[in-house]
Amino acid sequence: MGSVCLYFQVHQPYRLRRYSVFDAHGHYFDEQRNLRILQRVVSRCYLPATELLLRLVEENKGKFRLAFSLTGCIIEQLQAHAPQVLDRFIQLSKTGCVEFLAETYHHSLAFLYSRQEFQDQVDLHVQTMQRLFGQQPTVFRNTELIYNNELARHVAGLGRYLGILSEGADHVLTGRSPNRVYRPTNAPGLKVLLKNYRLSDDIAFRFSNRSWPDYPLTAEKFAVWLQQSTRNGSSPGSRSTGICNLFMDFETFGEHQWPETGIFEFLKELPRRVLSYSDVDFKTPSECLRDNEAVDDFDVPHMISWADTERDLSAWLGNAMQSNALHELYQLEAPIKATGDPALLEDWRRLTTSDHFYYMCTKYFADGDVHKYFNPYESPYDSYINFMNVLDHLRSRVTDRT
Repeated sequence: MGSVCLYFQVHQPYRLRRYSVFDAHGHYFDEQRNLRILQRVVSRCYLPATELLLRLVEENKGKFRLAFSLTGCIIEQLQAHAPQVLDRFIQLSKTGCVEFLAETYHHSLAFLYSRQEFQDQVDLHVQTMQRLFGQQPTVFRNTELIYNNELARHVAGLGRYLGILSEGADHVLTGRSPNRVYRPTNAPGLKVLLKNYRLSDDIAFRFSNRSWPDYPLTAEKFAVWLQQSTRNGSSPGSRSTGICNLFMDFETFGEHQWPETGIFEFLKELPRRVLSYSDVDFKTPSECLRDNEAVDDFDVPHMISWADTERDLSAWLGNAMQSNALHELYQLEAPIKATGDPALLEDWRRLTTSDHFYYMCTKYFADGDVHKYFNPYESPYDSYINFMNVLDHLRSRVTDRT
């Protein structure tokens, strides 16, 4: 039997306030803007989408299954301003049909710069998943699906995960199907699930595109594609079936694709259409990994991600501003941790969130693309200057403590 694996990422950063070289206070984050954006996403996406998913899980009596990852950043904001949303995630966890994955607490690029900080953030996130949802995560996803062989080896060495998620990048698969379970190179005991980016992006990016040849996308039409996809991923003669991994931002439902597009009606109808086929079911990531053998190696010597058409790190490290900002930020790690000041450490960790560097991306800025989603800056250069002003003040606070 083939399977559909639904996974949703939930994240909102702490965006910075406008901070000039003349500012001398430690209030770096724009509380009003962050609250305004959170309230909008709560009303358009988080509340209606979680309520719908709860109904779908109940109506399908355990047959509709899915997974989430919530960053620490969004959890803190929900706890402070929208606890009713967090309560719905807790209710979803209690159904036994929803899995919560592990990741970096602050949605950071820490693995690229500090293995100790990476581990600290992952541990903090796992503890939060246990405390809130009563789950010990067994599947890991790195920030923005950033992945390579070295990351897989590191995660395998922790001895606590069945597998890891990655982008089904064409240049890595070289003609193979993303709808199978693979073995990360030199990562014993670990398996990898690959995003089917074509079908995922049909929902996340193309759903409301009237110039798309397949517009309008109906649940009936999409269910046919899913069944075909799982059949094409099956491996004759082995204990491995086709798995179509649909990985996307949760904000797809109601925020990226507005309610007026019919996205909620599509989601409401999808489980029934998929389950109408006797040879397709829904599974969580851990269930897919437990129930299927790996069919081949997944060898990724260079970093990949799920961002943009390049599927690389250029969204966060594509220019000198980004590289400089990240270098200067992680130069402060040791001095800040040496102070033992939890307020300094929390401010620094909020600055590690990948969104700050995404706002500095210059490669598509003129095209008005996804890099402008809730971007508080007029240009990438404004973002860089503002970030460095904040970082300079944070550095001065560290100096005052030593």
